[in-house]
Amino acid sequence: MSIAGGVDMAIERARSINCTAMQMFVKNNMQWFARPLTRDEIARFRQHQQRSELLSIFAHANYLINLAATNGQFHANSIRSLSEELVRADQLELPFLVLHPGAHLGAGEEAGLEKIVESIDCVLSGLPKIKTRIALETTAGQGSCLGNKFEHLAYIISRVREPNRLCVCLDTAHVFAADYDIGSDASVRKTFREFDRVVGLDRLVAIHLNDSKTPRGSRVDRHEHIGKGKIGLPAFRFIMRDRRFRKIPKILETPKGKDLREDVINLNRLRRLAETRDASHAVSF
Repeated sequence: MSIAGGVDMAIERARSINCTAMQMFVKNNMQWFARPLTRDEIARFRQHQQRSELLSIFAHANYLINLAATNGQFHANSIRSLSEELVRADQLELPFLVLHPGAHLGAGEEAGLEKIVESIDCVLSGLPKIKTRIALETTAGQGSCLGNKFEHLAYIISRVREPNRLCVCLDTAHVFAADYDIGSDASVRKTFREFDRVVGLDRLVAIHLNDSKTPRGSRVDRHEHIGKGKIGLPAFRFIMRDRRFRKIPKILETPKGKDLREDVINLNRLRRLAETRDASHAVSF
């Protein structure tokens, strides 16, 4: 949800279309830095009368941050920007900040992952009292972007000094573009079994529900409306019905206009997929 007009406006926009979970930016998502939030802005958000109607609110980091950057100034900006966004998210009492791990820009996978580990250690060591965690997001693997393999996320988590301050956000369009098969009931179960084996479902704190404009294995990140892309409905039905995901917030990042009409259509489509005759039904991996 957009924060135009103030961070508290995102809450009103979400509730205007009956959302029960919301993702937001804590500042302009295409700028490195922003002025600090004022006490009044923080209070309006934290005390908003509709905040309790949202079961989950969390943030997404800006798109400029690259913790694997090879350019010194770019990397320094990334460290500072992530640190400041974690502070802002913590001020708004948000549980985690979703972050794309980074791109190695030709340095190689191993060097890139090591740089990300060092960068996260640097950021978190400077913010010992911040409660907001970093949620590493699965990526499509465009260019030299890391995070398109579950093993990348597991590597980072296993090597940082404070792994308890990291968690994971899974994006359906990204894993599909990264060549994980979620196109059938059997394959989506297999993919989640692999995720559980490599990363661990206990690390999963959010799911981005996006269909994909591009085919499996394309490594191109293009989101599409639910049921209108290349993934098909089985993956979304599985996620919406399995009790293990019941309390995990699910967010749409599908194309939309200012009136949010498309969001309403996608929300209704997902809620219909969640319906089952047997309320106690659970899907097994």
